[in-house]
Amino acid sequence: MDTLSYTPLPAPETPDSANPANRRGLFIVVEGGDGAGKTTQLTLLDETLRARGYRVVTTREPGGTEIGEKLRALVLEAGQGAIDDRTEALIFAASRAAHAAQLIRPALAEGAIVLCDRYIDSSAAYQGVGRGLGVNTIVDLSRWATADLVPDATLLLSVPLRSEQERMTERGTVDRIEAEGAEFKARIHSAFERIAREDSNGSHCIVDGVGTIEEVHARVLEVVKPLLSQRILDRSAAPRVTDPKAEGDA
Repeated sequence: MDTLSYTPLPAPETPDSANPANRRGLFIVVEGGDGAGKTTQLTLLDETLRARGYRVVTTREPGGTEIGEKLRALVLEAGQGAIDDRTEALIFAASRAAHAAQLIRPALAEGAIVLCDRYIDSSAAYQGVGRGLGVNTIVDLSRWATADLVPDATLLLSVPLRSEQERMTERGTVDRIEAEGAEFKARIHSAFERIAREDSNGSHCIVDGVGTIEEVHARVLEVVKPLLSQRILDRSAAPRVTDPKAEGDA
């Protein structure tokens, strides 16, 4: 990865950001179908940012908290009994609610960079489209569950469906949702692309996930570097993430 050294990432915030009024976290989500390479790229991004002095919290969905991991096992592991589509969607939303309240918001309030493997787009794709529950319904549920906590940026790793399937075959063991058939996976694949392309606020970025791990990592960094620079410039602005309990107190 020596070829990346000529474009260094912006330096972390200066000590004056210790003042809570100047602290501002950054919330980045990486999305994509099963086998798109999300976990690999998040691990590399975590390592790169830490090496440059940033405070990073890397997490995943469903999960990320003690209760979230229990809910993850309940919905993904075999042997948990029949789970209908609406129950599945609600379990994911419950895990996300705990995740946002217990881990993501506190980390952002401390000025950390939060990197998350999956978030609302995954529910919109898998339950909204895959299960046929409706994208708007699922997004509204997740926005309510998280008190409207949305990412600063969502990176969609775009990989051909066939490549995703080949990677999953190589991986072997799959969970309950990964074991769904080819038609289901094709709907999910198309859903992620459509959600990213129809984004109205510009927070989505489609990253070409084809190539070596290092090549994809370089593309991810090119997207992340401007976000880091803007975070530094904006650190004196009012925090983007607020405590939902304080809303309406004025």
